[in-house]
Amino acid sequence: MLGENIKAIRKSIGLSQEELAIKLNVVRQTISKWEKGLSVPDSDMLISISEVFETSVSTLLGETIIESKVDDVKVISEKLEVINLQLAQRKATRSKTFHWLLILLFMVIAAIFTVLIVSNSPYLGWDYSDPEIAVVGVVLHGFEWLFMRIAPIALIGVIFGIFLTRKKV
Repeated sequence: MLGENIKAIRKSIGLSQEELAIKLNVVRQTISKWEKGLSVPDSDMLISISEVFETSVSTLLGETIIESKVDDVKVISEKLEVINLQLAQRKATRSKTFHWLLILLFMVIAAIFTVLIVSNSPYLGWDYSDPEIAVVGVVLHGFEWLFMRIAPIALIGVIFGIFLTRKKV
């Protein structure tokens, strides 16, 4: 019974025979002999074992110890519940971040659109005889032309994305 108790407690606290032997200043084979019932520790060693296990000597000598299973169904389900909660929080954070990025994109597109409308294409009145001004004017015209065609489609997509990522009550 003593050997079984030593083995059960050792395993329940996650110690190997080698680790227990180091803590008690004995060789691993001594622990193995105790657990198999081939020998018994003396009274001083029983006290040392009880101190390492943080249990009473009477528990070591008489009370039957039921080996606890570290990975039983309840523990696994609790771990899975924590993991699922963490994944849900991560998904909610990602969704919220994406939602605010879409709102920011909407504001940027709307601001550029407004600036282009208010400025009324000032580059059209420039003197294009200077090559540098001509290049800048063509780049601005190309940007405005492309933006005015893509911005409405992008705004519709962004509004749709904002609607889909909003927090549902």
